Amino acid sequence: MLASVKNILKEAKDNGYAVGAFNVFNMEEAQAVVRACVKKQTPVIIQITEKTMNYSGDGLIYDVVKAVVDHESATIPIGFHLDHGYSYDTVVRAIEMGLDSVMIDASRSSLPENIAITKRVVEYAHARGVSVQAELGTAPRLGEMDSDPDWDKLMTNPLEAQWLVNETKIDALAVAIGNAHDFFRERSEPDWERLDAIRKLIPDTPIIMHGASDWNDHKVKEAVKRGVVCFNIDTDLRIAFNTVLCQFTHDKCTIIDPRTVMAEAREAVQRVVEKKIDMFRNP
Repeated sequence: MLASVKNILKEAKDNGYAVGAFNVFNMEEAQAVVRACVKKQTPVIIQITEKTMNYSGDGLIYDVVKAVVDHESATIPIGFHLDHGYSYDTVVRAIEMGLDSVMIDASRSSLPENIAITKRVVEYAHARGVSVQAELGTAPRLGEMDSDPDWDKLMTNPLEAQWLVNETKIDALAVAIGNAHDFFRERSEPDWERLDAIRKLIPDTPIIMHGASDWNDHKVKEAVKRGVVCFNIDTDLRIAFNTVLCQFTHDKCTIIDPRTVMAEAREAVQRVVEKKIDMFRNP
């Protein structure tokens, strides 16, 4: 059943575990995530991005995800969230579509600008019962900066995190402690002391970790122990899905029914989601 993202994060925070927030772009990926959470009997969050909204159409992707959840999960809570909304207009689109949780990512702006746009989003969203996640600090991506960055300039400043939370009244905060998106090489070890300091200054705010697809048991366990309640997963799902597609799309492929290929891709994604759930739920 579709459920409040805010409540899912609170439940995880109160009980010392983390949930997975999994990006999907079609029916098969949505089914993979829902079937994994039903099998594991644990809540998850399904996420879409602005690119997915543009690709599928706002109403259509919402209807697809909702239909999958309604048909396949009668009792397990599943949240539905906008990942990385980079503008006020994108966030408004997602809210009008029906999402009850959105992310405004103004992390590349100055702190005052980040606060200003985030505050505007919060005012709009909270008036409609929608929770808001913001981001402070930078989890880099390939092609956006030098492969060996100055991590101290990218990571979240704990005092600034406190200021952002107090000024905007956000419901969750994505932080940077050396984590990175897609295949960008991460900091050799996350800055755990920085994470401790952030948690100490914003003890009531759920902390979200982006760029954690390749995190192992050790990193996950440490992060959860130090206050992370949600891990965003995208790259690993794409790899699982695309690996299956590539196995079939060669010049000697004799499969003529695309459902055969898509079913295997769905199963591959489900296996990844199940493994992630086990890590996050039992750190």
